Amino acid sequence: MAATIKDVARLAGVSASSVCRALAKPEQVRPETRERVERAASDLGYYPNRAARGLITGRTANIGVVLPDLANPFFPSVVKAIQTQARRFDYAVFLSDTDEDPALEVPLIRALAKQVDGFLLCSPRAGDEELRAFAGHTPIVVLNRRVTPFPSVTADSADGMRQAIGHLHALGHRRVAYVAGPRTSWSNRDRLRGLRSATSTYDMELIEAGNVAPTVDGGAAVADLVAASPVTAVIAYNDLVALGLLNRFRAREIAVPERISVVGFDDILLAGLVTPALTTVAIAKEQIGRTGVDLFLELLKNDELLKNDEGRKPPHKRTPTQLIVRASTGPAHL
Repeated sequence: MAATIKDVARLAGVSASSVCRALAKPEQVRPETRERVERAASDLGYYPNRAARGLITGRTANIGVVLPDLANPFFPSVVKAIQTQARRFDYAVFLSDTDEDPALEVPLIRALAKQVDGFLLCSPRAGDEELRAFAGHTPIVVLNRRVTPFPSVTADSADGMRQAIGHLHALGHRRVAYVAGPRTSWSNRDRLRGLRSATSTYDMELIEAGNVAPTVDGGAAVADLVAASPVTAVIAYNDLVALGLLNRFRAREIAVPERISVVGFDDILLAGLVTPALTTVAIAKEQIGRTGVDLFLELLKNDELLKNDEGRKPPHKRTPTQLIVRASTGPAHL
């Protein structure tokens, strides 16, 4: 038979209520008591019931993760890091995919709110005001976007774009296109700001090719327009869009990088497996996931951070980016 809380209490020489506190709220018991209880629980193979513990702590030990598209290879790496870090603190992860539909995000948050202690929102597409409606009510940490007053984790896209443009400039490129992602994507706007600044610094001409779906098909759909423009290089919103560009260029026998250089963003696994291998800006995906969990747990501990104080500057962590040079970029054709 499975061990019970009474069995743990008997072996540890404490009351059942002390066992509950030691396992659910360890800060409320003396260290020596906590150690005896933990040792007894381990010896007996006892694992506290989550539902029962929730009645004591008022917490579910669940984190809700909402993201726009699990089919995008960028997000599984982030989610895996979230799960690994959450498991270290005995938290489970509830995952929900909105299929790139901003209208689904807010209803999903509302539907899951009572089943989780709060949310990690990965690249949310909903408007700022819609998300702010949860401020002060639901603990939220935002990944790949900044929305006041929520804590957030973002990649240093501006530096990544600076590295990419510096690389292309050194290869002799002076006109570059940018294939933008979804209009509702904060990351797209952030990358575009960084790109505009970098091209200005290097005195390069930037041609913006419009917004596409962040998919291989999205890249393929705009490839002909890019090829017809007077550019020698193109930077894509993400690697999937860049792969779509490569596929269409190959079908039209447009040589990469001899005729046009291609740069992606994210450094998903496929980026290094295609031909030619894709030059891209790598994002620290695992670090974003781990840092998001750490910020979330800090949020739960600090009641002040949960308050909707418009004058308070929310915690923000920025992770590094790094240009990975592969075969899809080369000297500009003359």
